[in-house]
Amino acid sequence: MNTGIEIREAHFPGRAPIDAYGNGGFRFAEMSHRGSLMCLPSGIHGWEPKQSPILTVADLDMILQQASDIEILLVGTGMDLRRIPEDVKAVLREHRISSDPMSTGAAVRTYNVLLAEDRAVAAALIAVE
Repeated sequence: MNTGIEIREAHFPGRAPIDAYGNGGFRFAEMSHRGSLMCLPSGIHGWEPKQSPILTVADLDMILQQASDIEILLVGTGMDLRRIPEDVKAVLREHRISSDPMSTGAAVRTYNVLLAEDRAVAAALIAVE
C-alpha cells in the first residue's frame, strides 16, 4: 500500500569530495544538498547546527560516535572565521581530535585535499549563500 512520500534524514553512505558550495548548500557525488553538512567516516550527513554558525557540544554526537576514525575536524563557519568554543575544543581533545575552524570555502578545499590523501578527516560545514 502506498503511504505517500517518505522523508528521510539526508545521508550519503560514503566519503566523497565536495564539488561545489554556495547558494545555501553543497554538491558532491553527483548530488546536491541544501543546508549544512557533516562529513564523517560513515558518510555525508545533512546537519543543522544547534547554534549556527558555530559548533556546540550538542552538535558533537555523530563526531564522537566515530572519534576513533577521526584525527582532524575541519569546521567551516560560514563566510567568516569564528572561534570554536573552549568547551567544544576540550571535548574534542579528550577524544584526540584536532579541530580547525576556518571559512566554509577554506574548509571545503582543505577537506578535499586531506580526503584525497586518505587522512582521518571529518568536516562540519555551515552552508553559505
